[in-house]
Amino acid sequence: MRRKLSLKKINKLTEKALKNKPELKPAKGFKYLKDLPIGSLFETYFGTRGILLSCETNARVLITNIPKRYDELESSKGKAIIGSETEVKEIK
Repeated sequence: MRRKLSLKKINKLTEKALKNKPELKPAKGFKYLKDLPIGSLFETYFGTRGILLSCETNARVLITNIPKRYDELESSKGKAIIGSETEVKEIK
């Protein structure tokens, strides 16, 4: 038998869940795209390389190189918008 939850209990559970957010960190050796300076070169986990053009909620990037195994995505080269919390390695 299901217990009925009052509106007060639902609101309390919702507030508690929103307060206890986990703090996410990038993998070892990686940074979030939003942490890189504008104009820096980066490489994603899958080998895609690009240049960061701007970064707010999402990041505007210029994709310069795509690995050979993704040849069907060749049309993906050029300007693109990806998530600012994408894990990347900065290329110096």
